[in-house]
Amino acid sequence: MRVLVFGQSGQVARQLARRCPAEVMARFLGRDQADLLDPAACAAAIADCDVVINAAAWTAVDKAEAEETAATVVNGAAPRAMAERCAALGLPFLHISTDYVFDGTGEAPFRPDHPTAPLGAYGRSKLAGEQGVLAAGGRSLILRTSWVVSAHGANFVKTMLRLGRERDSLNVVADQIGGPTPAGAIADALYTAATAMAQGAPGGVHHFAGAPDLSWAGFARLIMTRAGLACEIHDIPSSAYPTPAKRPLNSRLDCTGFTAAFGLPRPDWRAGLDEILQELSDAA
Repeated sequence: MRVLVFGQSGQVARQLARRCPAEVMARFLGRDQADLLDPAACAAAIADCDVVINAAAWTAVDKAEAEETAATVVNGAAPRAMAERCAALGLPFLHISTDYVFDGTGEAPFRPDHPTAPLGAYGRSKLAGEQGVLAAGGRSLILRTSWVVSAHGANFVKTMLRLGRERDSLNVVADQIGGPTPAGAIADALYTAATAMAQGAPGGVHHFAGAPDLSWAGFARLIMTRAGLACEIHDIPSSAYPTPAKRPLNSRLDCTGFTAAFGLPRPDWRAGLDEILQELSDAA
């Protein structure tokens, strides 16, 4: 199976490269080959493949508040152009989305069919991408995930490790609840779904996030414990840590549909965290 991946240096793209199955030939397009600010060029780059995965995105949540137009081109117009090209060629298209398409209210995990209501520019840009992919009319998979972490790029684990070595204590929000998701697990899920779709399986809108759910503060404590750091974590409300973009309080995702369709359960992020810590230690 020949897989064309948009993205090269991001967390998920890196893991797609590292965890590529032996029976898969994956080709990765970086920004120099396919700039998502040029949707037409991205569509034109799709050729000589059996499946397309879009692992590239605008992920700077706060920056999107000031640059929503650009974020919407990258997260909205580009995926739509890719999906339209895939539909014309009869190729399955897999696209990563986010829990930020929801408003974060309540405590129940969001089901894929729950009404969307983004709180900010980033969520609106990602929702535009979802709508564009679905409107393209081809065979597509939208995979919503949350709290992506890995040993690469900028993410919560690496930030906590850096600050945990520099400080005796940290204030971390405790009223935002979700499932941290190792990028490696997302890569495995995408390859599993891509293989099934290449063989005729339907796509749809699915959720895939790590388990168990917990707060950012709870996640920070586990990071410190597993890394052997003495940094103490103090719980604070989101109101005490204002950011340009409002974060959803509830990022829980109901992933039962993906498990039923593709046979993969929610990944245990604790095992993923240990792998990340080991990789960072080996690289030190």
